[in-house]
Amino acid sequence: MSLAGVGACFFGCTGLSLSEDERAFFKDANPYGFILFARNIDTPDQIRRLTADLRDAVGRDAPILIDQEGGRVQRLEAPQWRKWLPPLEEVQNAGDRATEIMRLRYQIIAAELRDLGIDVNCAPMADVARAETHPFLKNRCYGTDPARVAEIARAVSDGLLAGGVLPVLKHIPGHGPATADSHLELPHVDLPRRTLEEVDFAPFRDLADLPFAMTAHVVYESIDAERPATTSPTMVNLMRTDMGFSGFLMSDDISMHALSGDMAGRCTASLQAGCDGILHCNGDMAEMIVIAEASGTFTPIAAQRAEAALAGRSAPAGDLQALTDAWEATLAEASDG
Repeated sequence: MSLAGVGACFFGCTGLSLSEDERAFFKDANPYGFILFARNIDTPDQIRRLTADLRDAVGRDAPILIDQEGGRVQRLEAPQWRKWLPPLEEVQNAGDRATEIMRLRYQIIAAELRDLGIDVNCAPMADVARAETHPFLKNRCYGTDPARVAEIARAVSDGLLAGGVLPVLKHIPGHGPATADSHLELPHVDLPRRTLEEVDFAPFRDLADLPFAMTAHVVYESIDAERPATTSPTMVNLMRTDMGFSGFLMSDDISMHALSGDMAGRCTASLQAGCDGILHCNGDMAEMIVIAEASGTFTPIAAQRAEAALAGRSAPAGDLQALTDAWEATLAEASDG
């Protein structure tokens, strides 16, 4: 399916079902896709209706995203869905079996998502944890060694893909060294470029083949001291050339307080820097109207990347109960070991 003329943005909605205003706006704006949050989650049947209605509003099989990492960042909650440990805790508990356990964990998550009509998960996290990593991020990471982080992130991606869900690599080029929460303020990292390349950027180079990536709202002062990666042509060029990422690059949530200026300016700066699309999460209609106008439709190269990403969607493999049994058995073996 050609995505020429499709809006270069992802939007959220405000509640458990679409309002008539939202339905009409999405039909007119024709965003590439949507993202769900806890405010949109109640029962399985309700979510299935919502995902169907979102796709019906744009008249195509649009990607629907969610953040289902486990731990604090988990939109599908118990008791209807499994409550997962924070990723860092899971990896530490799993020891030598972490790669296998995390692959199974995210294949199970993928099965749960696909059952609801959700086909993109904002994972893996390839950010490398450090002693100074801000608490909002730290226990969402997979470890402190770049090679190990890349290995676990690959397992997470493989599990999602096997379950029929597309992964989103985040937060490129690496949020680990930031000591501020980008939801609230703009982090500045003053590490030497060589350190960043050897540690923080390394896992992203290893995962550059993934279909989607989400930017970090972080300033890397040794490379571009003026602009966060999301709005920095220098940083986006680094992602494309030095890291080799050729997939669809989306901004992190454009409404986060790390970014300055009005919504239209933020969108324009991100797209001019080289992002393919804008992510807006809060469902605020006034903001979405501005963003739809400012972001416009896909450029030809962004449309190609958007189409290539969706071409990777596949039917889920594996029985949920069998996957759960395998995951629990592997956990038990890791604990005994």
